[in-house]
Amino acid sequence: MTNLVFAELSNGKLRKTSHEVVAYSCKLGPTTAVAIGQADAGELEKLGAYGVTKVLHVNDQRLNNVFSKAYTKILVEAAAMVGADTILLSHNSAGKSIAPRVAVRWNASLYPGVNSLPENGSIRKAVFSGKAFADLTLGEGLKVITLNPNSYKPEITGGSATIEALTINVADADFDYTVLSIEDESGGHIPLPEAEIVVSGGRGLKGPENWGIIEDLAGALGAATACSRPVADIGWRPHHEHVGQTGITIKPTLYIAVGISGAIQHLAGVNQSKVIVVINKDPEAPFFKAADYGIVGDAFEVLPKITEAVKKLKSEG
Repeated sequence: MTNLVFAELSNGKLRKTSHEVVAYSCKLGPTTAVAIGQADAGELEKLGAYGVTKVLHVNDQRLNNVFSKAYTKILVEAAAMVGADTILLSHNSAGKSIAPRVAVRWNASLYPGVNSLPENGSIRKAVFSGKAFADLTLGEGLKVITLNPNSYKPEITGGSATIEALTINVADADFDYTVLSIEDESGGHIPLPEAEIVVSGGRGLKGPENWGIIEDLAGALGAATACSRPVADIGWRPHHEHVGQTGITIKPTLYIAVGISGAIQHLAGVNQSKVIVVINKDPEAPFFKAADYGIVGDAFEVLPKITEAVKKLKSEG
């Protein structure tokens, strides 16, 4: 494979998912990365640590936000310039929007949401909301692959990358829409799809005034916070924190569910977490069947003790 990777930027900084997909691509073959939008060369050079040797940079202020049509044009033309036969992206919101367009325009096969390196001519992805896996046969010809976030741990190789300016004519007709304003609802916290650790609360918290114990534990762990759909629907927490089949699908290393019964719709959005810890005072809560570890107890007693223990461990180094 000769690969071209889309290294996504956010506010001029590389996303964590960009490191993952670059490292993954470098395991498959020679890789060139493309970064779109404004960023310092020093930021882009960081990709060299994950194995890439060249980064093509489209330094255009108009492209600081993701525009699927314009980004598709850039990636397809860049692939032709470097002679790539495979384009790789993260399977996040941007990748899901761009990859199908690239596949159609490039007349390529699409392999969406994979979670492992190819083996014996096939590549694996989760199906049926993570309840099963499918092995997709890698065909001949051009390929577009999207990698599930948090499914591949990037290794630092210590290499370096050269940054080259890339100029591609992007006309007004290549923009799908106009961005009037952007509001950051994350409050500076880690975006849920990129979080390694997530602490999530449900109706067992009894009210929004009790969310402090969730935030305290998340702060001690360096985690993102989330919630179940009922909590978002009744206004205890904002909807961008809702994880589940109808909310955000996440795949953290550690998912801690507090006061969440474990309805099938919620499980569908979190069951690809590497480790699931459930804390609930109801020993019959369905979530315990999906948990790697379970604590039967009152969250208002259990969580402060866990938070205190985490802080103590950190203070002891």
